[in-house]
Amino acid sequence: MEEEHNSNEKENALCGRSLTAASRDGGGRMPAAPLAQGKVERGKVYSGDGVLGYLEMLEAQAHELGLKQEEKEQQEKKLDRLKARVQELRARRDELRAKVELQEKRLLDKEGVMADPAQPSAQTVLEWKVKSLKAMLQVFYLTGISGKLTKQGVCFCISTAYEGTYLDSYYVDLLIKPLVKIQRHSVPVFIPLEQIAKKYLQTDIRRFLSVLSDHLNAYVGRRHQADQLEEHFSDHIDGTLQRNSLCNLLVFNYTVSSNSKTFPFNVRLLYGDLCCSLPTEAIISCTPGTLPLLAEMAAAHSNAFRHMALHKAFDSLINAKESQN
Repeated sequence: MEEEHNSNEKENALCGRSLTAASRDGGGRMPAAPLAQGKVERGKVYSGDGVLGYLEMLEAQAHELGLKQEEKEQQEKKLDRLKARVQELRARRDELRAKVELQEKRLLDKEGVMADPAQPSAQTVLEWKVKSLKAMLQVFYLTGISGKLTKQGVCFCISTAYEGTYLDSYYVDLLIKPLVKIQRHSVPVFIPLEQIAKKYLQTDIRRFLSVLSDHLNAYVGRRHQADQLEEHFSDHIDGTLQRNSLCNLLVFNYTVSSNSKTFPFNVRLLYGDLCCSLPTEAIISCTPGTLPLLAEMAAAHSNAFRHMALHKAFDSLINAKESQN
């Protein structure tokens, strides 16, 4: 019995070694199934890396959009503060104007000019003009207009800006004796200075400077918008932006993609009010016979151009188009 038991143990040991040997492929390697499983697992890891990379890209894009949105909100807050400051300064200007007018009236009553307006003395009139100009300098300082008295009159400096950005300054040198007239100036030739002077200079210098300032600020505002459009959106504009010297006529082309097709649009902006930096007409035409959707899109673009600064309107249109795509 003991010999039989030992014989069985030897056979079992031999069978175990045979099975172990059979599980290897001649070169002592394990069967291919675990290796195949390893390849699948490695494939899963590789796919995981691809998904993680895509998620990281989306996260970076979301972060960049968040930064842009935060910057835009900060700019809007800054613009709101500047608008509030402008309203405050305008209210202060109106208050000072009222005070100046009251002081002028009291001065005229005191010196007897109103008692005999047909026979004021030359000296009285000259002194009244000088005092009025001094008071005017103080008032206009808050509205971007400054000046200094000269031997023969006063030299005004009109500073222009658009949405809080300082742009250019223009000078007007006035003579006040015997009559008020323009001695020299740096106003562009296409600004209707002569017509404004003819209408207001002899009767209301404050009104003359205010209207001239409106013309100059509107002009530099239109020019600034056109410059911003060319600087930041040249990749989206076909050809060059066409404009005249006064920048009251702008023409340019851009394209819109829809359903894998590209449709060209032509824009013609007309500024009928020369004291305004926004167009009175925005004529947008597209290829005849195109989809009704494009006609609706052109109408929406026209409305944006008439109510927003040119570069801001175009930026909103581009962002809307990219979001739709």
